[in-house]
Amino acid sequence: ASCGASDMKKGDVAAELTKLKQDREKLDLKIKDLESKIPDTSRKPIAVTVQQMQPCDFKAYVNVQSQVVGEENVTAMPQAPGIVKEILVRVGQKVSKGQTLAVLDAASLEQQIKAIEPQVSLQKSLYEKQQKLWEQNIGSEVQLMSAKAQYEASQKQKAALVAQREMYKIISPISGTVDEVKVKIGEAAVGASGIRVVNFEKLKAESNLGETYLGKVNTGDKVTLVFPDIMDSITTKLTYVSEAVDPSSRAFLVQVILGNNKKLHPNMSCIMKIANYENTKAFCVPISVIQKTSEGTMLYVANGNVAKSVYVQTGKSSNGRVEILSGIKAGDKVVVSGYEGLDNGALLAIQ
Repeated sequence: ASCGASDMKKGDVAAELTKLKQDREKLDLKIKDLESKIPDTSRKPIAVTVQQMQPCDFKAYVNVQSQVVGEENVTAMPQAPGIVKEILVRVGQKVSKGQTLAVLDAASLEQQIKAIEPQVSLQKSLYEKQQKLWEQNIGSEVQLMSAKAQYEASQKQKAALVAQREMYKIISPISGTVDEVKVKIGEAAVGASGIRVVNFEKLKAESNLGETYLGKVNTGDKVTLVFPDIMDSITTKLTYVSEAVDPSSRAFLVQVILGNNKKLHPNMSCIMKIANYENTKAFCVPISVIQKTSEGTMLYVANGNVAKSVYVQTGKSSNGRVEILSGIKAGDKVVVSGYEGLDNGALLAIQ
């Protein structure tokens, strides 16, 4: 009986100890909560600047390196290989579609054309005489048709030789400006050698985007083209977005038609900024003020002259700013500088 009483007393002591510990934990939490609401006067106020939240127009951009190219940018080459005999144009010269740019040596064809010309002339003369005789009812129709066939055959033979001679010329397929002459007199015009002609009135900027952006940019999206070399920019729209991904590069083509712009030239580099998202009533803060914690994403706001940590939900980011979807409201003062040394409840000296 005495052992049982002793055990009962020990149980009461243990229960009372457990209850006291629980009470102490509750008190500690309550003390901590109250302390967080009382400014710590032992520390000096921290100098900060704040940004008062108001709805703004937030745009997210896809930035990609781009290049200006000629929509009509071709290298005119001869149809037949040969030695360059004469170059008729220079770099920077404007040329018309069909204009001869250079002539290759076609001496053998020239000799053949000269050799056949007397034959063509003779066949023409015989045909004309036979036609006059036929009009006077002299001779047969077979003689007339034979003379005509021989004359036409000699004409076709000469025309074929003339066409072959044209293959020894470099002819511009478009109207534009000579941008590069890759042939020299006395050298053979073979392979990729030729004369490059660019139509500067039909320029475009094009780039390749990774397949992750497929469906995120569309024809008609607003685009800003930034040209750092000439310190200028152009605001326009996407003209073309390819729907096919290149199997080797895993990218797709986007283009912007530029038209005639004397400031721009083929092969110029630029930055293509495609606006693929817009929120006209967004709350935006510098992305640097966002802090990642184990409990979530947070920033500091000024609650009077006291720092208060606020957990927020972020959206898209662009140009050093991030969109805040929830957690703050209009009028909140977000700490945008001096936040590095803050903690919840710290005194603030707002600049």
